[in-house]
Amino acid sequence: MTNKTLLDRLSRLGMPLLNTQEGFDVNQTLVDVMKSRDPRLWEGFPVVLLNAAKDSNFNYDRVSGNLASSEKKKLHSLLLLSLALYGHYHLSAPWMKRFKTGFSDDEKTVLKRLRNSLVHNAPVEVDHDRFDAERFKKTFELYFEKEAESTRQKKDKYEELSLEYSLSQVFSPKQKELLKKKFEGMPLTKTEREYYSRTVKKKVVALANAELHRMAQQLAQR
Repeated sequence: MTNKTLLDRLSRLGMPLLNTQEGFDVNQTLVDVMKSRDPRLWEGFPVVLLNAAKDSNFNYDRVSGNLASSEKKKLHSLLLLSLALYGHYHLSAPWMKRFKTGFSDDEKTVLKRLRNSLVHNAPVEVDHDRFDAERFKKTFELYFEKEAESTRQKKDKYEELSLEYSLSQVFSPKQKELLKKKFEGMPLTKTEREYYSRTVKKKVVALANAELHRMAQQLAQR
């Protein structure tokens, strides 16, 4: 059975099966994936490889050098399948190009065959193992969906903090509270309405001035 430590490290490489642990060796993680003989992990190999390659310590030869002969063969087959999948989704990176440049004609033929299988959702044969093309692609797509959602959330959080900072440069805490209540359509007390009209609204109108906005942008770039 796949041990928890391996799953913890894999979660750091795009396979969130369990909570992550701090500090791990991407090369050893790939070695352990190959030695696990777990088809589920092999199915997610393209995701793991893609993330491992982002690590400056990633070294394919080191991974291969720690495997038995049959495991090296399986690793190379999964590498070819991963590159075929990346090609299917039009992904490219310098490390991918380096691998492809060193491929023999036979390897390029296998790569083309694998990509064709993925395009037509035909069973994918890899070193005597068969993968379902649709499921294989779905695993990869699911990773990108989660990655995109994570990126969107980070962007939203950044914009929220940026707005909060900018508001703090112009409005007092009390004024910011009133501004948010007004923006969200919440009811204001008579005192709040009077204060908003007398003080806050004047600043809002000034900030909305297009010429002032243009001037501020130019000054910020100097």
